[in-house]
Amino acid sequence: MTRYTINRLGHQGDGIADGPIFVPMTLPGEVVKGDLDGNRLNNVKIETPSPDRVAAPCRHFRSCGGCQLQHASDGFVAGWKTEVVATALAAHGLEAQFLPVSTSPPCSRRRATFAARRTKKGALAGFHAKASDVVVEIPGCQLLHPDLMAALPVAQALAVAGASRKNGISVAATLSLGGLDLAVSDGKPLDGTLRIALAHLAERHDLARLAWDDEVIVTRRAPEQQFGPARGVPPPGSFLQATSEGQAALLSEVAGITEGAKRIVDLFAGCGTFALPLAARAEIHAVEGDAAMIGALDDGWRKTQGLKAVTHEVRDLFRRPLMQDELAPFDAAVIDPPRAGAQAQVAELCRSGIPRIAYVSCNPASFARDAAALVAGGYTLGPVRVVDQFRWSTHVELVAEFTIKTE
Repeated sequence: MTRYTINRLGHQGDGIADGPIFVPMTLPGEVVKGDLDGNRLNNVKIETPSPDRVAAPCRHFRSCGGCQLQHASDGFVAGWKTEVVATALAAHGLEAQFLPVSTSPPCSRRRATFAARRTKKGALAGFHAKASDVVVEIPGCQLLHPDLMAALPVAQALAVAGASRKNGISVAATLSLGGLDLAVSDGKPLDGTLRIALAHLAERHDLARLAWDDEVIVTRRAPEQQFGPARGVPPPGSFLQATSEGQAALLSEVAGITEGAKRIVDLFAGCGTFALPLAARAEIHAVEGDAAMIGALDDGWRKTQGLKAVTHEVRDLFRRPLMQDELAPFDAAVIDPPRAGAQAQVAELCRSGIPRIAYVSCNPASFARDAAALVAGGYTLGPVRVVDQFRWSTHVELVAEFTIKTE
């Protein structure tokens, strides 16, 4: 066995030694040995553990691919995620003040996508093993909300009813105010027999809603989500913040950055995560590329008393960003793009000179690129808060404030 010292943690959560050699489940400063296989170390033994090493709270950690960092202390993970963002900014010559990390508690995830597969004796449901298509059952999961765990036996039943013998299914499970909301993909084509079986399954397991690929099979109760004072029903399987605590932390930062604004444009608005709560004190224009999500946002607004005007449009902001003249009426912007960031829209924001921008990101690299463009366009990068709602994973989310002096 060869001995190595871990220098740093990579973006996928593996320790990295000189070479580079990738060593899973290790931490910076640890001395390890193992069998070298290409650029990876197998059969790893920790000779000198890091003071930040802790016992993984979940018994499935070593086999399950759902978490990457349960062997590290909370303080280490918070510092590492902050460093990831700081390093991305530094690559563009930027520095920022970092606020304390907001970390969601264990057993708080309210949505997850399970893998389910038929077996000779029934079915398996859980997460995939690390770097594998093997399904690992997770009855002791410390990540998911206890009420979401109830979706696992339902996923097994769905696999028995509608998975092929060769391929598994994916079950996107979400906790809603009405109960479990499930959206299945990769299953058998729907026919009359399968539709009846799925409707009975939804009744037996008391589901709020069940969708199969693009078709809603049954809605027994409205699978509503809370967005500030409003309630909305997102389309099946659509984006939702991973934890209620994470959503609250993101909203708190966005609300603080846009405080006092009378007209706010919400770019990549989704189902109204920010637009609907902010409408309690400001007029909102929400822009989103998915028509069904905008429909859910509009329905939530119309059913809620006391909100200010919320206008909206369906628009692909990658192909057709809001232009300078369209942005002129607003005194604050919220932007929450997908992982690719919002290069074209940021260019128009720079031309618009909107006084304040709350930028929500799930990708430090694209955020840093867009931040550099904003700073070059005259904006000042304010405080950044990392919001860790994907606990024990390498996923990093953040909210940043940008301001510009107005005449």
